[in-house]
Amino acid sequence: MKHFQSETGKGEGEARLPWQDSVQSVTQALAATAVARDQRGGTAKAERDAIRASGLLGLSVPTALGGLGANWQQTLEVVRSFAQVDSALAHLFAFHHLLLATTQLFGRPAQWQPWIEQTLAQRWFWGNALNPLDKSTHALQQADGSYTFTGRKSFCSGASDSDMLLASALDVHGRLLISVVPTARTGIRVLNDWDNMGQRQTDSGSVVFDQVAVAADELLTDPGPLSTPYACLRPLLAQLILAHIYQGLGEGALAEARQFTLQQGRPWMASGAASAQQDPYILGHYGDFWLALEGARLLLQNAATAFDQAWARGTALTEAERGAVAIAVAAAKVATTRASLDVVHRMFEVTGARATTAALRLDRYWRNLRVHTLHDPVDYKLRELGEWALNDTLPHPSFYS
Repeated sequence: MKHFQSETGKGEGEARLPWQDSVQSVTQALAATAVARDQRGGTAKAERDAIRASGLLGLSVPTALGGLGANWQQTLEVVRSFAQVDSALAHLFAFHHLLLATTQLFGRPAQWQPWIEQTLAQRWFWGNALNPLDKSTHALQQADGSYTFTGRKSFCSGASDSDMLLASALDVHGRLLISVVPTARTGIRVLNDWDNMGQRQTDSGSVVFDQVAVAADELLTDPGPLSTPYACLRPLLAQLILAHIYQGLGEGALAEARQFTLQQGRPWMASGAASAQQDPYILGHYGDFWLALEGARLLLQNAATAFDQAWARGTALTEAERGAVAIAVAAAKVATTRASLDVVHRMFEVTGARATTAALRLDRYWRNLRVHTLHDPVDYKLRELGEWALNDTLPHPSFYS
């Protein structure tokens, strides 16, 4: 892209990152079919298989375990690159890495290392059935210490065509239990009931659990969910993922608008300009777009750097250090939300009526971003920032902060 070069790229004379060619190939493949697939909806099976074949499902996995060894900033830049052309597949790719990270933050190495090794060997794609706000799935303990999960989970992104699921349920005491189970296990039924106006190929529908057997060593209880400052990095990674998807959507919309303006744009008859690219109001809008997205990008970069530093601290991470990362992530989340929503809404003011043709489906940027930014209310991120700015109070860890 002209305006927003992804950090996955390298300047002339610099060494290419080992995954850069794979990222470029997948991005081009996603872009080629994005418009048609947005209209079709459903599971992007071919595209998911292309990601499997690319080796990028091991991007965030350390080289010591056979992965590509990218840090989180590098991994999230790939997410942002994908989101510029296809935010649905960017979402699925990012959540795969989030779920791998969750096993490391909530579980023991003896649990998660074999899962990660098998993920690389078998090219497993992970899906999500955690959704802590949905309390309709219950866990019943058996005499041998195992559990059965029964109920229905909503907003299960990537569950369709997944190989492994991260699933949660409440036990009889109301305690949240998170497990890792194969998607094909007896009793699990993935429903193809996702039909929202945006993010149409995230397969974020429902999963039904009918007395699904969960062994004790498939439960992430040591140290467990949000149990330590280090374990509390999980929601910050989730929020950082969302912010990178939002930024990518805004940048993708700006790139599409720019191409249309340069190739097909016409100046308004009262402008006195010889071309659309010299229309003073069009130039003003592009100035607004670039400024907002560039500011959001810098906040995003700052948050990703802070997150990598916290991740490297491991179990030595303190509450205050974790809190400082939470502030950086919240700032990036608000900035990317605001900047990108403005671009996807106002892009038609610089492209005109002819850009509304259904053949282009440029409205997909607004639909995708509007659906995604409702994941959790941005107002509560602003409240966290206000508590910090006024009262020196750091955000309290939860699954959304």
